[in-house]
Amino acid sequence: MASSSASKAAVVAFFEWFGELGAFFGRLVRAACVRPFEGRELLRQLDSIGPKSLPLVLLAGGATGVVMSLQMRDALVRFGAKSLLPAVIVYSMVKETGPIITALVVSGRVGAGIGAEIGSMKVTEQVDAMEASAVNPMKFLVFTRVLACIVMLPLLTLAATFGGIVMGWITTTLTDPISLHLFLIDGFKGAMFSDFLPPVVKTAVFGLIIGLVASFQGMRTRGGTEGVGRSATSSVVLCSLFIILADVFLVRLIQVFYP
Repeated sequence: MASSSASKAAVVAFFEWFGELGAFFGRLVRAACVRPFEGRELLRQLDSIGPKSLPLVLLAGGATGVVMSLQMRDALVRFGAKSLLPAVIVYSMVKETGPIITALVVSGRVGAGIGAEIGSMKVTEQVDAMEASAVNPMKFLVFTRVLACIVMLPLLTLAATFGGIVMGWITTTLTDPISLHLFLIDGFKGAMFSDFLPPVVKTAVFGLIIGLVASFQGMRTRGGTEGVGRSATSSVVLCSLFIILADVFLVRLIQVFYP
């Protein structure tokens, strides 16, 4: 009986969490449609999420390009398709590896930061003080961070993709010398605009997930500094989980509209 009651409580809590997240998103949409637009805070968040995440994103993208070049070269040589290595690296980085690596890296850095920052403001009653001062926390704290994530994720993905392609070329040319110009020509041969547009849209969705979930967890913080730690941890875990699940859904959706 005890285990049955616990499982029922867990299921109820699961659906309650999603219901609260939906209501939170509705409040965010309403807040986004009213003034003021908090341009200064938005610029601060753009700087915090974008340029300060750039070194880590470039490193992750570059390391991915190196690994792909080393691993795929052996596989392609085995099947007599070594000439396809530039295309494999470029298409993999552009269509899937670049967006998902960037989203997971940013969710670890930015998701934890947003959850901890808003959580600490919640437990120290700064959010209540903002409401008492006629400042909308949903507008000032949440909307600016969500919009900054949506704007910066595609740009960071481009940086990670660039780093992966360049490092993939460097790794390839150490074994089989090839110019960067020829590597890019072989890599982008046959590519169309429809190959690059869906991944950009997908990264914007990842940015929405990171900003929304991390802000939501921060706003739900209870229990002092220990609660702030839980919010930061849960933000990273949930953002990463939802990014992976959303990627599965979006890949299938892209295949339907861009076969």
